[in-house]
Amino acid sequence: MTFQLTPEEGNLLVNLARQTVNEYLKSGRLMQVPKSVSSNLMEPCGVFVTLNLFNKGAKMLRGCIGLPYPTTPLAQAVIDAAVSAATQDPRFPPVVIEELDSIVFEVSVLTPPERVTVDTPTKYPTKIKVGRDGLIMEKGYHKGLLLPQVPVELDWNTEEFLSQTAMKAGLPPDSWLLKDTKIYKFQAIIFEEATPKGEIKQKKI
Repeated sequence: MTFQLTPEEGNLLVNLARQTVNEYLKSGRLMQVPKSVSSNLMEPCGVFVTLNLFNKGAKMLRGCIGLPYPTTPLAQAVIDAAVSAATQDPRFPPVVIEELDSIVFEVSVLTPPERVTVDTPTKYPTKIKVGRDGLIMEKGYHKGLLLPQVPVELDWNTEEFLSQTAMKAGLPPDSWLLKDTKIYKFQAIIFEEATPKGEIKQKKI
């Protein structure tokens, strides 16, 4: 991964995500990108914002949405993804402001997805590394994405990761073995709060 973030930049992005959601839930207004952000944070990048309910050290997903491709300046992408994760994830009801003191914010900055090429689909597991790669799977109108931290947190092996990505796309779990399925991989720099509003650190997976 060539793109890097300093701890200060990671801190800023996570704080920006939290402040954005807080402001949006309070007033309905979308925050503007702070004028003081570094040029690095205005580079187009894919990004996902993850909200997890935090209870006695355990985390439970509350919302996760992002922009997989580098189409938007990073700081703006964080603002857009944060509001979407809080209010538009179809798996959950919208977050209400009273929940924010119980939610930890996580920001994953993505490398551009690259197509995984193999001469036969059975070789996909040899080209993908759990703990490093995230996956995007496409077949027809179906598309699904899982971040690199997901298979680590759920203790999946590579084949399970591929099958779960297929199911995220609304496909049968063995769809990664079909020749017309496209698979892309990417990496992520991840910063997260240790506790709600707590210390922000880079997450190692």
